[in-house]
Amino acid sequence: MTIDARSDHLTHSILAAQPGSRVQTHVAYDADEQARNLHGWNQTYDQLTAGCFVGGLTELCVDHMQVFVETTSHTLRQTCEVQKDAYWFGVPTCPSGSGRIDAQVISGDALAFRPGGVEFELLTSAGYEIFGVVVSGEMLRRYAAEVEGVGAGNHLPDAEVVPIGAQRKEQLCTLLRQLLDDGAASGAPLTSTARINLQASVLASLFDVGALSAAGQAAMPARPRRQSIVWEARDYVLANRDRAINVPELCEQLHVSRRTLQYCFQDVLNMAPATYLRAIRLNGARRDLSNAARESHSVQDVAAAWGFWHLSQFATDYRKMFGIRPSETLKAAAERRARFAH
Repeated sequence: MTIDARSDHLTHSILAAQPGSRVQTHVAYDADEQARNLHGWNQTYDQLTAGCFVGGLTELCVDHMQVFVETTSHTLRQTCEVQKDAYWFGVPTCPSGSGRIDAQVISGDALAFRPGGVEFELLTSAGYEIFGVVVSGEMLRRYAAEVEGVGAGNHLPDAEVVPIGAQRKEQLCTLLRQLLDDGAASGAPLTSTARINLQASVLASLFDVGALSAAGQAAMPARPRRQSIVWEARDYVLANRDRAINVPELCEQLHVSRRTLQYCFQDVLNMAPATYLRAIRLNGARRDLSNAARESHSVQDVAAAWGFWHLSQFATDYRKMFGIRPSETLKAAAERRARFAH
């Protein structure tokens, strides 16, 4: 069982009180109401400047992770606490110096970090926007050990303000904004596979930007082994073609860290593992669609057989890859067979 499959059996969840796993949007006209809208937090907001308050919150709670973006119209003093055995990463989009955590300035190239069970103070200026990620401790420790190859506790920041670089910070904000925007646009609860992939993607991004410490530079496999890892990954995906295999599962199956897997794919194929493995599944679907007329299969049948359960996303990815819609491949195959039949 992979770390993601096992995460469904964790007894601790930071989202125990939150039904469903879809994006929720709230607007508040009172600072106390704004504080209450964020699930799983113990906090109090004091409005420090005059005027009618307006706050916005867009939030997604999935299994063992919470992702949100919060906007507030006025200067606030916030006392905050995440529940125990969880960790919060706060990523402001506002200019350097417009926010402080426990009196420390959050610079323009940095994010804020605090463990659960410890109260902290945020001072935020008017017109403030901040992204937040809260992840359960058990899931973070398991992911760090089994996917990133980092020992217990070695991956956590040792400061409240963590410099990561302005460009990396912008990349992280872009990822989180896109994630929330996509969820809000769909309006539907995420599937189990989508929830697993989302959590793995966010955790990978936190390691990639330096919010969490990855393992030191390990010796990379020799070239024959790099090629072997790539082909083993391909074989595993093809053997499990009816579901989307994610990078954490591959790491667990191949007994390599995510960095090693990425290095091998970049060296052998000059692309990321997820990009290549998705291309393999799309090519498999295209071949089956080309033969589907004889077997009376539909686009939906073929997509599901290759682990694509979101039909509109499959059609978009397919057209981007091959320049035509899946239905057009199916129609062309039927016309070709009709010609040969005569």
